Amino acid sequence: MLLTVDVGNTNTVLGLFDGDRLFESYRINTDRRVTADELALNFRGLLAGHPEPDGVAVCSTVPSVANELRTMFQRYFAEVPTVIVGPGVKTGVPLLYDNPREVGPDRVVNTLAAHTLYGGPAIVVDFGTSTNFDVISERGEFLGGALAPGIEISVDALAQRAARLFQVELVPPRSVIGKTTAEALQSGLLYGFAGQVDGMVARIADELGADPVVIGTGGLSHLMATVCDSLDHHEPDLTLIGLRLVYEKNL
Repeated sequence: MLLTVDVGNTNTVLGLFDGDRLFESYRINTDRRVTADELALNFRGLLAGHPEPDGVAVCSTVPSVANELRTMFQRYFAEVPTVIVGPGVKTGVPLLYDNPREVGPDRVVNTLAAHTLYGGPAIVVDFGTSTNFDVISERGEFLGGALAPGIEISVDALAQRAARLFQVELVPPRSVIGKTTAEALQSGLLYGFAGQVDGMVARIADELGADPVVIGTGGLSHLMATVCDSLDHHEPDLTLIGLRLVYEKNL
């Protein structure tokens, strides 16, 4: 059994693979102050009832959590081969970026998974704390992309900065023209971000001079896949799949 761990700024996702089949996943809050011992307690609780993993693959966009994870695996899973995506780890993804060290490991892993599953050129739209647009060449190279504030950040900012606005449930309203303040917020958030995604995809495709395959992933991708016209595929577990592929390259 392979344990994959994707540490994002908001959530941490654990995935369990039997061969190339993802058979279970868990989502917990990311705590930047968490200790290695607390992580071990959480992981042991979630993995209870499953076999001990015979391999671990990790990517983290939060350096403090990555350090504690490294300590935790060394202390509590000392006999288990562990791959933490970073410099020196083989991914097979050329980074055509001015400073490759600036590229988050999740973007590298997503590039590998997207090109393996769908080929290229491709665009991965990752709906997380930020909305990431990762652009992949026909040969599987990471070309760069764009970063925008995520949907949930925008919800929080509106509620905090506008006296008469409030947080709303992220579900499609009855119509684009909202008849209540809650529906107006839902319309602006969902369809506004859908317009952003569709517009960015069109601009990137123009710059590529090609018709890329577009893959949606991330915590809110299930919702945005219903309102974005430009998404060809919805793969919520893209990062976990990429971690499995990275682990296999580093056995």
